[in-house]
Amino acid sequence: MTDFNDRERAEESKFARDEEMHFRIHARRNRLLGQWAAEQMGLSAVEAEGYAKSVVQADFEESGDEDVIRKVLGDLVSAGLDVSEADVRAALEAKAVEAKRALMGEA
Repeated sequence: MTDFNDRERAEESKFARDEEMHFRIHARRNRLLGQWAAEQMGLSAVEAEGYAKSVVQADFEESGDEDVIRKVLGDLVSAGLDVSEADVRAALEAKAVEAKRALMGEA
């Protein structure tokens, strides 16, 4: 019975680590996307950092990526940039890969 309990605890622990890593990758991806968008808008370094944090916060509005895409796309269009939703989605995917590589390198 102890082997089963040990195995169950190990599975629960692995699940918790996987969920934490997933959260960290998404948060870093969103921060990187925010930095990318800030660069597109020509924001200063201080403004860019604040903007990147606001993109991370936007992800808590609803599940999925639509809230982040909507925020970034809206801000870029409001800044007068000619950018499409496809551009933002492509940047989001690229930043996801970058975030995953960075976090895997830290582990």
